[in-house]
Amino acid sequence: MAEELQGNFLVVQSGPAAAVSNAVLAGVITQALNHGCIEEIYGVLGGVDGLLREEFTDLAAESQQTIRALRHTPGAALGTSLYQLHLSPEYERVISVCKAHDVRFLVVIGGANEMATAASITEAAKSAGWEMNIIGMPVCAGNSIGMTDHTPGYGSAVKYIASTVREIALDAAGEGNHDLVTVIEVMGRQSGWLAAGSALAKRKDHPEDAPHLVYLPECPFDPNSYLDDVSNVLKHHNHCVVVVSQGLFDENGNYISFGSEAEIVNGSPRGGSADYLRDLASQHLQGVRATSCRLNMAQRCACHFASATDVKEAFRAGQDAVEAIAENGANGKMLMLVRGDTDSYSCETSLCDLSEAVARPKTLPVAWINEDRTSLSFQFNKYALPLILGEAEMPTENGVPLAARLDIYPVQKILG
Repeated sequence: MAEELQGNFLVVQSGPAAAVSNAVLAGVITQALNHGCIEEIYGVLGGVDGLLREEFTDLAAESQQTIRALRHTPGAALGTSLYQLHLSPEYERVISVCKAHDVRFLVVIGGANEMATAASITEAAKSAGWEMNIIGMPVCAGNSIGMTDHTPGYGSAVKYIASTVREIALDAAGEGNHDLVTVIEVMGRQSGWLAAGSALAKRKDHPEDAPHLVYLPECPFDPNSYLDDVSNVLKHHNHCVVVVSQGLFDENGNYISFGSEAEIVNGSPRGGSADYLRDLASQHLQGVRATSCRLNMAQRCACHFASATDVKEAFRAGQDAVEAIAENGANGKMLMLVRGDTDSYSCETSLCDLSEAVARPKTLPVAWINEDRTSLSFQFNKYALPLILGEAEMPTENGVPLAARLDIYPVQKILG
């Protein structure tokens, strides 16, 4: 049992951060301070890269005021990395570092790749005979991690996207004369969770509201159908707002942005879908004015309009992750959010095997996409709406959101 395990605690943030990544971290630190079996509380500086370099900070030395302020601070306060551990020597190095610092409890905060890393570290620790409880704490704006009902970070990202789409639509409505097309690109290379969230911009019982068309990776893109869709919208409205995922495929499974000015990274586009759809409309529809924009990183780090539900769940999830490994002896697990089976929204936490979560990525149910393939059904709204409710506390200084910054108390390297 975990209560028999004594030693130091380590938390790492890695992968792309979300608006509530630090709210999770705040929950982790807060709960770690409450367990007698935990001696020192360390944070890794710079993601898994920092773990390899043995760069730690003493989190117990941070002020309680700073830790509380992490709840309304975007990004990764410890620093993050997109690097992924691959080679056996790297995992051996990780275990050697943990042994040197008597790390017996490890929390890995991040996305799908980081959950896979946590699973591999678990196996490496077993192979090395080093007793250590490891848990993955998923945080992902794109909601693409399996097993959990949703990931912390998704609700805030969707809240920002829906709000921004509504504001852009109102601006376009003042300019349009049945000739204006506005294409908005959101993140999502393989799944349309974020683009689908733009549908929450529609008012209740106002299906004519923007976004008028939503294009998702789950539905093969047909340029001719797109042009027909836009033309039909402009017949009935003075403008057309289109939301598109950055990863959009044609019927042959190719990214539509190949051949555009999109930056291709690891075989996937960084962007370009919006520009492609903009050019299609302006070049093939007579008299149409088309413009495009990308929400880019703002959609995952816009903490100034974070969902109160998301922040609350993220903090609690961080607490429960520590409770699982320090009190209940969990190891090789991922913390997941479980939606209550009631009419009113509720959410609890539970555990699943890291390997199971890694093997089952979360995809947007095709049944939640209407037959027109450009709008979302009421089932999606029922799923997503509770996740964006409430406005999180956001203190300001001179009118600008006030964020926390760790003071950083370096821990002396042992291995060097």
